[in-house]
Parts: sequence; structure tokens; C-alpha cells
Amino acid sequence: MDTPYYVHPSAYVDLPCEIGEGTKIWHFSHVMPNCQIGRACILGQNVHVASGVIIGNNVKIQNNVSLYTGAVIEDDVFLGPSCVLTNITNPRSEIVRRHLYEKTLICKGASVGANATIVCGSTIGRFAFIAAGAVITKDVPAYALMIGVPARQAGWMSRHGYRLGQPDGQGILVCPVSGLRYQEKVKGVLVCLDLEEAAPLPSKTVAA
Repeated sequence: MDTPYYVHPSAYVDLPCEIGEGTKIWHFSHVMPNCQIGRACILGQNVHVASGVIIGNNVKIQNNVSLYTGAVIEDDVFLGPSCVLTNITNPRSEIVRRHLYEKTLICKGASVGANATIVCGSTIGRFAFIAAGAVITKDVPAYALMIGVPARQAGWMSRHGYRLGQPDGQGILVCPVSGLRYQEKVKGVLVCLDLEEAAPLPSKTVAA
């Protein structure tokens, strides 16, 4: 029976599960039963999706990423090669703690760099940017740029993935590529002044 999504012959998809139209699952990947994957996603080589994982639409998962039970990935998220998400704070081989799996939420539009680690129980805010190799041990604000081990906020990123510079006299930060304006309305809470949070990027502002 034809499916509305593509699975490479070397990949395994265990039914039942939900997979949206246009999604592509590439070499040696394994999708376990009772997970949910949205439309137009790409799962690169050797990706593992455990039972109970929820993945939104247009999510890009690069090679060698494992998503364990408890992970919730919203729309338009990018997960870089070999990044890691855990689901137990204190694992022991001798002790079964499946009933203690902790949720990790990666919100819409966020990017997680190559080899970064997201410790379970964390929420990564909308459009946040986790640098390569960073280790996230706590919640991350929307648009935050996180660097280091353990990760610390090093600034703000635009929706286009460019670092925002210093604010002007009115406290406004401007994306150097798109021209979209941002402002820290409340300390630690950045918002885009020109675009609703849930709105897609207008084609005229999409930069290469």
C-alpha cells in the first residue's frame, strides 16, 4: 500500500504510528510504534524515534540523533548532527525508571547545534539557538543564543538565525539580514515587533 511519506529501504518504521505527508525517513533510521511525526519532516541517516515521541511539521533532524520517550518537538525545529536529548536525570542500569521519564520540549523554530546535549526536563523557547557542543541544563528563553558547558546565554538570535547586535536608544535590535525588529519588552523576554510569533516568515524576508 502506498504511503504519503517516504521510507528508505534500509529504515524501519514500526506500526502503528502517525507520519505526515511529505516526510522522508532516510538510511538506517528506526521509528518505533506509537510515536507521532508531522508533515514535511526530514529524518537523516541513523535517526532513532522512540515510542511516545511527538514531532511537529517541517522538522529537520540530522544524522545520528536519538529522540527518546518524553521528547516533544514543535514545528520548524532544526536538530543538528549527533545532538543528544536525555529522558532520565539519574539513570542506573540496575533500576527501572520508565515511569519517571522527564519531558523535554523544544519549541517552534528553535535550532540545536551539532553535538549539543539537552538534559531532560528542559524547555527550549521559540527560535532559541543552541550552539554546537553546548550543554543545556535548564530552560532557555525564546530567541536566546546559548553557548558553552554548561550553557550560558550569550545574546539574542533573530528568527533568521543571525545574532542580534546592541539595541538602539529605544531598546530595539534589528536583524542584520531581514531588517525585522526585536525588543526586550520585559527583562529576559524578547519579542519580534514586526511579526506575530506563530506567523510564517514572509518570503520577501527569507535570506539565504
